[in-house]
Amino acid sequence: MTTSVHPTALVDPRARLSPGVEIGPYSVIGPEVEIGEGSRIGPHVVIDGRVRMGKGNRIFPGACIGLEPQDLKYGGAPTEVVMGDENTIRECVTINRATAEGESTVLGNGNLLMAYSHIGHNCQLSDRIVIANGVAVAGHVVIGDRAVIGGVLGIHQFVHIGSLAMVGGMSRIDRDVPPFMTVEGHPGRIRGLNRVGLRRSGVAQLDDGAQFRQLQDLWTLIYRSDLVLATALRQARERPLLAAADELCAFLEASVGPGRRGPLPAQR
Repeated sequence: MTTSVHPTALVDPRARLSPGVEIGPYSVIGPEVEIGEGSRIGPHVVIDGRVRMGKGNRIFPGACIGLEPQDLKYGGAPTEVVMGDENTIRECVTINRATAEGESTVLGNGNLLMAYSHIGHNCQLSDRIVIANGVAVAGHVVIGDRAVIGGVLGIHQFVHIGSLAMVGGMSRIDRDVPPFMTVEGHPGRIRGLNRVGLRRSGVAQLDDGAQFRQLQDLWTLIYRSDLVLATALRQARERPLLAAADELCAFLEASVGPGRRGPLPAQR
């Protein structure tokens, strides 16, 4: 495979382009950028700062990756953006590098970031996440595998969103979203289990459906009883938990710990 750079693109000679990389018209690639094999960079894209990008990524027109964080504390430290493989970054998406020296903004594999979404400094995104149009993700947000984030909403800094969570469009997310849950509203409230996501992912079928049934039991115990969260979690831990239920309990236990924003409450 050969590398293809449009004559109007500005690619710093120190940038490292792997075989099969395509750079479109009028794009700008900075000196500390590494782009993995087979990635396609569309027209009018800016990739600057320290950026390490894996294989097979598609970057659509107008995206800006690796520019300085929108953080008043930033003092010019050589931070970075690290991106995995097979991500799709649609039109005018912005992904900022981290703030302090040695820190990174991280995007995993197979993610879809739709047009005009923003990923702030120090965010940590896992794999196969879908973020719809016009989503603003503030700094230090963590999003787990296969989460789906609806369009035109804001996520507060330091929020954690668990795996296979589903966040409805135009919600306000100012606290943690537990895994396997659906959230919607302004302010956001937990509405129930993400049954569609659990079924499509295969989690609902694991152990002959036992994992799904255990999640249903935990939903009733934690969100539909009169128990405070700490007591409900203590009772949940009194029996053996399968993988999904253990993940949910561990997330909630961490969410109420130091430095976290706490979980969203459920809609009553």
